[in-house]
This record gives sequence, structure tokens and C-alpha cells, in this order.
Amino acid sequence: MANTKLSDGKHAWTVKMGEKGQIVIPKEARDIFGFKPGDTLIILGDVKQGIAIPPQNMFTQVITAVFGGNPPKEDGEE
Repeated sequence: MANTKLSDGKHAWTVKMGEKGQIVIPKEARDIFGFKPGDTLIILGDVKQGIAIPPQNMFTQVITAVFGGNPPKEDGEE
């Protein structure tokens, strides 16, 4: 899995999809973004722009930025 460092703090990796649609997030990416086994990841998709996998702790910020409006309520909030 090759890493192309695009600019300060920006990276691009190539991965292959397996027969079951699975991909492996490269170790360097897991280390940089703090992904650990068992983490729940958010996959965002845009037909024109592609797929993004932001860290879970950025869920509210990302959803608000992408879709606008009020951020979604956390569990237990009214």
C-alpha cells in the first residue's frame, strides 16, 4: 500500500478491495488518525466527490459541514 504525501498533513493511499468488498486501512493511516481495532468508522459518500472516512470524534462537525443545518443530537439529548 503506497502512501503519497500530498502536502503538509495531507496523504493519499492506494488499497485493493477484496472479494467481499473489504479494504484494509493502511497501518500508517491508522496510526496518523488513531483508528484502533473495534472502532466504529463513519463512511460518507458523495456521488460526485467520492468516499471519505473521517474519525468518529468528528462526526457532528463533519455532518454539519457536509449537510448544513443543526448538528444531530447525541444520544440522550432532547
